[in-house]
Amino acid sequence: MKKFKTYGLIAFLFGAIISCEKELDIEPIQEIPQEVALSSSENIVNLLTGAYESAGNIDAYGGRLQMLSDLYGFTDQATWVGTFQQPRQVFSKNILVNNSFIRDFWGNAYSTINMANLVIDHIDIVEPDLQKSVMGQALFLRALSYFDLVRFFGANYEPGAQNTQPGVPLSLKGITDYDTDLTIARSSVEEVYAQVISDLQEAYELLKSPNSYFAGKYTTKALLARVYLQQGNYQGALQAASEVITDSKYKLTPSFEGAFNNDVNSTEDIFAIQITSQDGTNDLITHYADQPFGGRGGDIVVEETYIDLFDDENDERAGFFYISDYNGGTLTSKYTNQFGNVPVIRLAEMYLIRAECNLRLGSETGDSPLNDVNTIRQRAGAAPRAAVTLDDILLERELELAFEGFLIHDLKRTQRSVGELPYNDNRLLYPIPQREMDVNSLLEQNPGYGN
Repeated sequence: MKKFKTYGLIAFLFGAIISCEKELDIEPIQEIPQEVALSSSENIVNLLTGAYESAGNIDAYGGRLQMLSDLYGFTDQATWVGTFQQPRQVFSKNILVNNSFIRDFWGNAYSTINMANLVIDHIDIVEPDLQKSVMGQALFLRALSYFDLVRFFGANYEPGAQNTQPGVPLSLKGITDYDTDLTIARSSVEEVYAQVISDLQEAYELLKSPNSYFAGKYTTKALLARVYLQQGNYQGALQAASEVITDSKYKLTPSFEGAFNNDVNSTEDIFAIQITSQDGTNDLITHYADQPFGGRGGDIVVEETYIDLFDDENDERAGFFYISDYNGGTLTSKYTNQFGNVPVIRLAEMYLIRAECNLRLGSETGDSPLNDVNTIRQRAGAAPRAAVTLDDILLERELELAFEGFLIHDLKRTQRSVGELPYNDNRLLYPIPQREMDVNSLLEQNPGYGN
């Protein structure tokens, strides 16, 4: 067996460089000798740009990852009414091993990882004044990709346990040789999380302030807060989120509406996928939006069960919906700009992480849980609460962050059921794509999907 990730890790190896022709005139991949493609600072930097474009692909943070995350958690909050069978399998929690959406997510993630690895491997070629920035961004992209791979394909992280359950294969060296033996077994969930945290901590030390496109110092800290929260490391998540709130340049937009459908990053966007008319559209528009906005007419319909969660009619978020002309369903207004950027990490999330962690720990680092929740509520025009419980904060996450890819992960980390399924049910793990099982004899399939 010579192929660990023929499709995801090798076949798209230099795809991103080709996609950056507008910045660097490069010959087709089959005509680029390896020693040329990896021999100059300019090409390594362009490979990093390619890794960003890979991460922003519709199979990843360009929309599909977020959409599938929420479909996996939906029971009565929203319904898949589209014709595509791949999302329907995720929504029904009855996924087949040849689901092409999941296969392509896996493949795209490992393509991003391999490009990041190649940048890291060849960092000495990069001009000295760029090395820290390039290295830090590559580490961030690798961590981002592994974090979501392990959350979807690995069993839930259990605080205080050894977490030896299978995660995903860890490949930390760039691959360019098709003939190399690439069969790699799955590392444990603990090992994958440890690598993610290590990469983010190193990236934080290397990076400075970001521009509108690339990750910066507080981008890594914000993702670290999300990772720690998923682990149940509330002290770590609290410190990271509070640092982003107090020390970074990011500010909440004056209105809730202002956080979405922007052609350029808002003041609240800690990390966003950049969409332009040259790039096309994003998959959130495709499946969430009505046809006049560039969508299919509304594949995901919001149910009254979700809208009824809002307790204040003046809450801007309670009315942030519209009726589809195509199917008459209620659709979210978060995705109505075909070429709007896709928020991946917003400052609002940091306030909610800090509120939850402070409440769990009985502390008031940065501010009180009540004040942080009310900061989010009052921005949306909702009446402030007089007191908050853990359930109040988790509800506020659902009201603020709905349809942004958080639901299944929040349900699993807080050990809440998904409909009739307990949080640790095997059906809440993606299957390893059959294509990967066929080419890698060391891969172990997740329970319930055969071998």
